[in-house]
Amino acid sequence: MDSVKSQYYFRALICFAASGTLASQITLNDLDVLRAGIILFSLAYIYFAYQACRKVGPERLPQLVQWLGCSDSLLIGFILALSNFSLLPSILFVTMIQFNALLNGGGKKWALDNLALASGVAVGLLVHKPQWILSSQMNISLASLIGILTYFCASAFYTYSQIATLRKQTDLLNKEKNTFKVRAYKLSRYISPPVWSAISEGRDSALQTERKRLTIFFSDIKDFSQLSEEMEAEALTDILNTYLKEMSLIVSHYGGTIDKFMGDGIMVIFGDNKSKGIKHDSVQCVSMALAMRKRMKTLQKQWQDQGIKRPMQIRMGINTGYCTVGTFGTSHHLDYTVLGTHVNLASRLESAAAPEEILVTHETWSLCRDTIMCRDKGEISVKGFSHPIKVYSVIGLRKDLGKNQNYFEQTLDGFSMHLDMDKVRNYDRERAIKALEKAAEALKEKAL
Repeated sequence: MDSVKSQYYFRALICFAASGTLASQITLNDLDVLRAGIILFSLAYIYFAYQACRKVGPERLPQLVQWLGCSDSLLIGFILALSNFSLLPSILFVTMIQFNALLNGGGKKWALDNLALASGVAVGLLVHKPQWILSSQMNISLASLIGILTYFCASAFYTYSQIATLRKQTDLLNKEKNTFKVRAYKLSRYISPPVWSAISEGRDSALQTERKRLTIFFSDIKDFSQLSEEMEAEALTDILNTYLKEMSLIVSHYGGTIDKFMGDGIMVIFGDNKSKGIKHDSVQCVSMALAMRKRMKTLQKQWQDQGIKRPMQIRMGINTGYCTVGTFGTSHHLDYTVLGTHVNLASRLESAAAPEEILVTHETWSLCRDTIMCRDKGEISVKGFSHPIKVYSVIGLRKDLGKNQNYFEQTLDGFSMHLDMDKVRNYDRERAIKALEKAAEALKEKAL
């Protein structure tokens, strides 16, 4: 609409200026009917063009403006021919047409308007034979001068206003962009990475249900419901958030995808997002479970220092197999998750595991047995499955056992030890050795 207004102002100014130039060449003693008629036509043309722009529909307005631009140039070319091509007015009017065309329509409008200008000159030469008068005096009528100066001043002001408006809109757009970035970041924490990646990249149509071989992990805190009855809601919330935050960091470190939190329970998927192969996914999943168990030892010590006497121990279950992964639900609410028998089995293993135990199925064990040390627990009966399930209890990473063992833990009545060699700083090693030697000597003295 701004472009339409600018074209209307250009049309009014240039037609008034051209009519003034033509009128300056008419005398009362020798009235030129053709020139007088063109002056009246120019004034009427301004009005009818304005009314046409008001009444035409929005979808047809751009095309009408383009045709009116050509008509403007055609009329100016005709008037220049009738004015005998007065040098200075001709130069200024042609310059105005070039400036207006390039400012409002670029190269295409420039070409069309100049073609129309040439056509107007040609028609003018057919109906009027100009008198070619060369003079060193470059006269210009007052009306032409006022119209031309007004046009260039108005164009400069309009251009400045457009640039200022554009700058404001750019600043506003940048602010909105930053706001949306913050909102998008906050929203991404509530959506799984595969879903967020697909939506942000415009691939949400790719979120179809499909069968994939995945490794599924479940965990929960033993007797957490009893703990929730004993503690205040605020303290319980703080502990739960700390636990979920620490576990989430471990999941992210090992490349897993958190499917959902279920109170104190966590469901993690390996193999759906940027999988490096089912064997790698299984090893990463079991390694993650071991890291969680190790981290819980540290957290448990912190919570005991805060006065929480009940031990918070996690149970974990892992299974590998083909699952149905994708979006489930209705058009009003969709959930991206994993379904299938193997998902249910991983959940049942978590329920069957002892405190601080990691149970894995034979399928998972066969994929990571060369990296993970496990103990065969035989077959167990699992609710919802008609046949016994072969399970293994995870002991640790083979590289961390034997002579290369760097993690030690032991908990007895009156005794608790947790030693992670990878985290003991060099300047703390002597202090740790002295503390262990002192404790060992005290135990030996009591035994004697």
